[in-house]
Amino acid sequence: MHIKIDDTVEIITGADAASELRGKVLKVFPDTGKILVEGAAKVYKHVKPNDKNPRGGKLSKEMPIAISNVMLVCPECRERTKTGAKIKEDGSKVRYCKSCNAEIGQLSPAKN
Repeated sequence: MHIKIDDTVEIITGADAASELRGKVLKVFPDTGKILVEGAAKVYKHVKPNDKNPRGGKLSKEMPIAISNVMLVCPECRERTKTGAKIKEDGSKVRYCKSCNAEIGQLSPAKN
């Protein structure tokens, strides 16, 4: 997967695309190809009164969205971008922004 936890992403399709919503990735589900983005795909769950919530009511929570519906935002150029992977001289593998060529994060450590 080209998106990791704590990356900033922008929604490009779906209900939240019109607002150009950007959010932090909270959780990644690689087996289903979905991610949980902070503030995106909000739904309301109606809850009966219980010990945790004595008044009951509506709880707002985020739902997972498909990873194909988001694009990574580069921390350097602040634009949504495609990513690539390259191997450095020390043998470590890193992600990089294809538009500004800045390193985004490490994928694997250096080989000895």
